[in-house]
Amino acid sequence: MKQTRQLIGWVFSLSLLLGSSWLYAQQSIDKIESTDNYAVAISADVDQLFKDLAAANLREKSNIITSLDQQSGREMLPVYQAMLNGELYYDKESLQLYQVKDNDQGKESVYSVFSGELVEGQTAKGLKKVRVNNKLRKQLRGSIARIQLLFGERAERQAAAQTMLDNISPETLALFQDAAENESDQEIRDLLAVGMAMNTVATASATEERVAAIGVLSTRLETPVRNQLMNLVDKDSSGEFVEQDAAVRAAAESALKEIDGKIRFYGFMEKLFFGLSLGSVFLLAAIGLAITFGVMGVINMAHGEMIMLGAYTTYVVQLLMPNHLEWTILVAIPAAFLVSGSVGVIIERTVIRFLHGRPLETLLATFGISLILQQLVRTIFSPLNRQVSTPDWLSGSIELNPVFSLTYNRLSILIFSLVVFAILMLVMKKTSLGLNVRAVSQNRNMAKAMGIKTERVDSMTFGLGSGIAGVAGVALSQLTNVGPNLGQSYIIDSFMVVVFGGVGNLLGTLVGSFSLGVANKFLEPVTGAVLANIIILVFIILFIQKRPKGLFPQKGRAAE
Repeated sequence: MKQTRQLIGWVFSLSLLLGSSWLYAQQSIDKIESTDNYAVAISADVDQLFKDLAAANLREKSNIITSLDQQSGREMLPVYQAMLNGELYYDKESLQLYQVKDNDQGKESVYSVFSGELVEGQTAKGLKKVRVNNKLRKQLRGSIARIQLLFGERAERQAAAQTMLDNISPETLALFQDAAENESDQEIRDLLAVGMAMNTVATASATEERVAAIGVLSTRLETPVRNQLMNLVDKDSSGEFVEQDAAVRAAAESALKEIDGKIRFYGFMEKLFFGLSLGSVFLLAAIGLAITFGVMGVINMAHGEMIMLGAYTTYVVQLLMPNHLEWTILVAIPAAFLVSGSVGVIIERTVIRFLHGRPLETLLATFGISLILQQLVRTIFSPLNRQVSTPDWLSGSIELNPVFSLTYNRLSILIFSLVVFAILMLVMKKTSLGLNVRAVSQNRNMAKAMGIKTERVDSMTFGLGSGIAGVAGVALSQLTNVGPNLGQSYIIDSFMVVVFGGVGNLLGTLVGSFSLGVANKFLEPVTGAVLANIIILVFIILFIQKRPKGLFPQKGRAAE
């Protein structure tokens, strides 16, 4: 049996090795074929145009670019992009084109303009820059959009079509028509149809055609579409309507009402998303405080510094893994939990334990600890803010439509906060630690009489709450700069969440966090950020007057 397992292991390892070798060979072949394709695609005429482009003046370059558009395809995209970015250079003797840009170390290097590979032995000193002006840049952007629309990947074709909606011309219309014939993606076909409908509205003479085209535009949210419809209902300086056709004007007004209604709806959804995102930050920051406050009755003013330590742990992990920035967040989460949790246990063992039952003294003691931790961080890292890099998989956004998108970092923090909450609920409901914590929070004396080591439970609880605060610092490092005063920005909000939801109640903390986050984001556009916080604070004060124990009051004899 043992020999069989070894044989299976050897077969699996050999298969993995062969598969990796095949994949590497295939990638190499694809790379060679790709390079060969470039070489084949560039004909002698195009190569001569490249040489002419290098030595031509600004006026001649425009004609050369037009000729290149007629004789070439996607292979021109890197040339145009390098030229647009001011990175296209040429050799004074051979007139060969190169791309010059900074490498990963910030040093200027020379690359092949087609393959993007580093050209060994070539320096930028013997090269001269291909000059461009604003007129050429505009032409290059149009050429790049044309190439991407006809030969690009799906995302490139979609972006090119959206860009070209800003300037619908006869040339653009012809390009849209050609692209629509070969386009297989329905979303991009609809976008091309929008461009053709915009041209119909602007150039057609028949009222029926223009009204039908406006009907197509009424379902779209792109800014150029709305701008064109706005022009149809605007008045000139003399007070007369720009659009003389009343039927077209009425159709444009109806379409604008429909579009504006959708924009308001998605604006509401955007505020809701940002409110939930802010609420997720409140949840991560307050959930640890809810545990320590509910179990131990400790007003921990150093809780914000636990968040700060988690953020600085993320920064240190990034410094230790400079070549693996994509994985630093995943490493920083357990590291921050351990660092902040360990500091929390030390604070409980050395200070909090001797002040049990004296909440005002614990408030003063933890406030002093917060000042010590802030100064310690300033001494080690300096008072300056530190920037934590965001991994590529957390950058960017999901664009649901032209007016509403969800950023990956905020969406990830929202999901992450719910996962942390679910794990904590499982710990509290399904583990012996959770059972002991609930017992101590409900009746400490009875739990002690039953043999539960309450002092150990206090240490574990304080460490758990501080560790979760450290995890919150990891999340905050992706939204803001890391500095010594980071935790102070969230300590007051954390206390408000805990008091509003119900001291020691995790479900109340969840509801309170998202409620205050959403309310804050809906009030800010109307009242401003500062006044919105004041209004929420006043609301909580009035609410506590009515319900002193919060939304979900704690149960048990200790609650009385």
